[in-house]
Amino acid sequence: MATTTENHPPSLKIYAGADAFGCDLKDALLSHLRSKPGIEVIDLGTDKYYTIAERIGHNVSSAAGKTTSGSETRGLLACGTGVGVSIFANKFPRVYAATCTSVDEAVNTRSINDCNVLSVGGMGTKAEEGVRILDAWLQTPFKAPCPASGGAPWPEDIQAFFDTSTQEMARIPSSVSNCAICCLRKGMEFEPVGIMPGGEMKIVRESPTSAILKFTAGSVEPAHHHTFGHDLLVIKGRKKVWNLTKGEAYELLEGDFLFTPAGDVHRVKYFEDTEFFIRWDGDWDIFLDEDLKAAADAIEKELGGNK
Repeated sequence: MATTTENHPPSLKIYAGADAFGCDLKDALLSHLRSKPGIEVIDLGTDKYYTIAERIGHNVSSAAGKTTSGSETRGLLACGTGVGVSIFANKFPRVYAATCTSVDEAVNTRSINDCNVLSVGGMGTKAEEGVRILDAWLQTPFKAPCPASGGAPWPEDIQAFFDTSTQEMARIPSSVSNCAICCLRKGMEFEPVGIMPGGEMKIVRESPTSAILKFTAGSVEPAHHHTFGHDLLVIKGRKKVWNLTKGEAYELLEGDFLFTPAGDVHRVKYFEDTEFFIRWDGDWDIFLDEDLKAAADAIEKELGGNK
């Protein structure tokens, strides 16, 4: 339920929520907030700590991504300790949630971190102290003197850092690769696969063996087999694998997986520059069942103009 003080257009919107352990403290703080002019309070109620934190984090993150003149959106969360809700709210970009158990902590995190979601603990913080923490959090501007600065203005170099820090933090998820295989691939030196022109390989682990391979567009792997079964995951590109033993064919794109059993004869055609991760049990071996020209002719006959 949203409430505002009459005759005062809201300059601050606060989404609030709690779990069962923080509900009483949340209600006490909202009662205090509703007595203040210029604040719109939206109480999202009580739910599991991770669910309510997700809802608050989503709303604050969405609002922080928009430019609205003269208004600000923040969040207020309470659980047993204030830690759990803070963890989940912080999963959203542009959300800076902090658990505060004292007035000094509230002042510090507003000054240093531009904290926009206050988390408090219903099992350890009494309502009276919670109100003092909330007021300090509301009244402290970003980059203001605070206990951490000894009550003095921040030096110029720290002020300059503050000017860019929150924007840089918001960009971190988009600038970091989350794919372990792609991270492993960076800076890797490959060796040519001599019997298969256009192919290069780097073995990254021995027994069980793992490797990353890449083939240029147009390359062909002649029909061959291994004494091991192998798992394959395409990192990028496009290829087609013909399992001649089973009489099956598979077109593979980025993210596709294929397992080929030991002994199955297969040939491959690469339509784009392609990289893939491969893992097998045992030592590396390969046995050719045809030459390169025979493979190219067989693929040309089957594909015709459908390449």
